[in-house]
Amino acid sequence: MALLGTTDLDIYPLCLGGNVFGWTADREQSFAVLDAFAAAGGNLIDTADAYSAWVPGNSGGESETILGDWMAARGNRDTIHVATKVGKSPTRPGLSAANIHAAVDDSLRRLRTDHIDLYYAHYDDEEVPLAETMGAFDDMVRAGKVRHLGASQHTAPRLTEALAISDRDGLARYQVVQPQYNLMDRTVYEGELADLCVREKLAVLPYYGLAMGFLTGKYRPGDPETAGASPRAAGARRYLDDRGIRVLTALDEIAANHNAPVASIALAWLRAQSSIAAPIASARTVDQLPALLTSAELTLSPAEVTRLTAASR
Repeated sequence: MALLGTTDLDIYPLCLGGNVFGWTADREQSFAVLDAFAAAGGNLIDTADAYSAWVPGNSGGESETILGDWMAARGNRDTIHVATKVGKSPTRPGLSAANIHAAVDDSLRRLRTDHIDLYYAHYDDEEVPLAETMGAFDDMVRAGKVRHLGASQHTAPRLTEALAISDRDGLARYQVVQPQYNLMDRTVYEGELADLCVREKLAVLPYYGLAMGFLTGKYRPGDPETAGASPRAAGARRYLDDRGIRVLTALDEIAANHNAPVASIALAWLRAQSSIAAPIASARTVDQLPALLTSAELTLSPAEVTRLTAASR
């Protein structure tokens, strides 16, 4: 366990993604995954008010509802850190003050709690002045409904501007950043955004840590799984070029040295990068969870980190 950046949240070095709850994992499967994660010491769970509005018949909030029901059933709210987001729900879109005030109450009701540990702007809503957004977030912190703030899918210049507004006006500031980042998708985070996170002591919880499942090693040239029609297979296929094969080769060799799953090595590489507090990864079933948990206990050597970094260029 370690503190999440400048927050007072003591977290396990893996964040469980809740995007599958109410989508590819039904209530029973979700409860089983959550039980296994908590039993292993996991305590940070990432969801959003928009999860999983993209599923036919869903309207958003399904993941929060499952998580809230699970915490109520297990009586463990005090030991679980809940991260959720506002901005992309079809019924509560955008980052206006009015929407944030309404959306946070919706999330609290679904989560069956009186506070959210980490509340993200799900994206950068450029149609709303940043001062309005940050003012509304500050209202939520002062009201005790939110403990800490995060920014997902923000560029370095816009994040810099938001931090400056918070500092100028004495408002709660973003303490956590959630970018897309993995061995196959490095350009969004590395460079200007990574430098900003180090400089401002912002903790980073990257999503898509396994590149749509590609970095599990499950999808290989010629394998039936790779040719499948699932969304994950379709996403993984786009990585199957010379660079992707080079990364898989390096992962295979390092995984063999550690007697660990390929996915564990890919997530351990993330944890070795600047400002990364914990990668976010999802498990649809309990069987998928051990590879994720192994990553939290695995430390790569500097040479192994360098090998993977070079292979993924």
